[in-house]
Amino acid sequence: MRRIFAAITAAALLAAGCSPSEPPEGSVLHVLAGSELADLDPVLKDAAKATGVSVQFTYAGTLDGVRRVVSGEAGRDHEAIWFASNRYLELQKSSAAGTATPIMSSPVVLGVRPEAAQRLGWTGRRPSWADIAKAAVNRDFTYGMTSPAASNSGFSALVGVATALNAGQDLDPASVEKVAPGLRDFFSAQTLTAGSSGWLSEAFVRKGAEVDGLVNYESVLKSLNASGRLPQPLTLVYPSDGVVTADYPLTLLPGASEATQSAYKKITEYLLKPETQRRIVETTHRRPKAEGVPFEGVADVKELPFPGAPQTVDGLLAAFYDELRRPSRTAYVVDLSGSMTGDRIEDLKRAFVSLTGGDTAAFDRFHNREEVTVVPFSTKPHAAKEFTVPADDPDSALLQIRRYAEDLQVGGGTAIYDGLTSAYQLLNGKIAADPDRFTSIVLMTDGENTGGMDFAKFKARYSAFAELGVPVYPVLFGEAKEDEMKALADLTGGRSFDARKQSLQEVFKEIRGYQ
Repeated sequence: MRRIFAAITAAALLAAGCSPSEPPEGSVLHVLAGSELADLDPVLKDAAKATGVSVQFTYAGTLDGVRRVVSGEAGRDHEAIWFASNRYLELQKSSAAGTATPIMSSPVVLGVRPEAAQRLGWTGRRPSWADIAKAAVNRDFTYGMTSPAASNSGFSALVGVATALNAGQDLDPASVEKVAPGLRDFFSAQTLTAGSSGWLSEAFVRKGAEVDGLVNYESVLKSLNASGRLPQPLTLVYPSDGVVTADYPLTLLPGASEATQSAYKKITEYLLKPETQRRIVETTHRRPKAEGVPFEGVADVKELPFPGAPQTVDGLLAAFYDELRRPSRTAYVVDLSGSMTGDRIEDLKRAFVSLTGGDTAAFDRFHNREEVTVVPFSTKPHAAKEFTVPADDPDSALLQIRRYAEDLQVGGGTAIYDGLTSAYQLLNGKIAADPDRFTSIVLMTDGENTGGMDFAKFKARYSAFAELGVPVYPVLFGEAKEDEMKALADLTGGRSFDARKQSLQEVFKEIRGYQ
């Protein structure tokens, strides 16, 4: 059975960033935190002024952050962690975390476009997760959800649906198998995936009426409603059989000095003050922890139990990727121009090989049923190489991909957009033959376009591919033009990833949450 340590390493590491600047003569609490906590910036700036304690964030995905805590890596540069939940840490019975103070909360619920909620009869009653799964399998509605191995909201949704389908009882490995048919029904209607809750919301806005709803934090859905970017606010649906709730515990790591403990005490006391809690509610739409602070929302939300054993989590995640969800299809458009000679091509090979398994975590590798197509290019596109990872014998296909990647050779110019066009043309036929897959393109180039069509010409021709709905995820490294790659991602509904600040291998892992 795969271990939870393998599962949590699948999350992609997000870019590092800072919250409020350090006040004069003040102390700094260095915190490894979930990226969604960036919305607390104005609250923490005021906290720094009031307490003399500046909170400095380094952002990481929740599950990856837990891995860093367990390995001891987090404690080298941070005094505290702050993620949506400590359940992953507690499940491992790790001694790597100390005092924990929940600051706020947000259940993972369903946001549905009003016309869909009315059509499904979900405005006057609370459907069960089984009711939602029934509507899903009939494609009466479609939705987006984050990747469970990359994002806490996605994993909470997976646990919540599975537990509810198990009559609200604690999950164990046997019950995961029992509820698999209902989970397969539910995930058949997922048409949008992402590695983070925030990006999922952005993608949902771009999709318009094409997607009926979102499974996400209540706070994210409320923030989206308040943003004015939707034609009508989403109807929030609280399933009758319960949900899983994030409680955002600010957690001190062991071995903290007296000064750090004092700083931690000051900041948590400030954050739990009624006036601060009111501001957190107003700013982030999360629920308050302090009693007596008003909050607009459904109060009687049933909490579902969290799995009690790592084997259960392993089995649930393995089943999700290899059996339950719609499989993925990715075209990797790979730059093999002469500028890739040396370390760059070797880094690319290592990153690609890492997705075939070996020492890599189980949920970083290519999944069973996944289609992988490599479209190499230099002066012009090369012949594409297609692979499918079969459920009955994945290792043989993974070995083929590994050997192919290790044999890549470089030389020639850089025809980025000819290579990209070749990938779209190939995917056009694949989607027509088998539309029921998450389909995307990963573009890897280390330089500027030097041959074939340029970005302007590709943009003019993109309308021929737009209806496919295939996003491009450009990976920046070397001399690649950052603005152009970002414009390409925006044009296609993707996002760019920066491999100049972290390894290609880490970036490849991060992209897995979007495939």
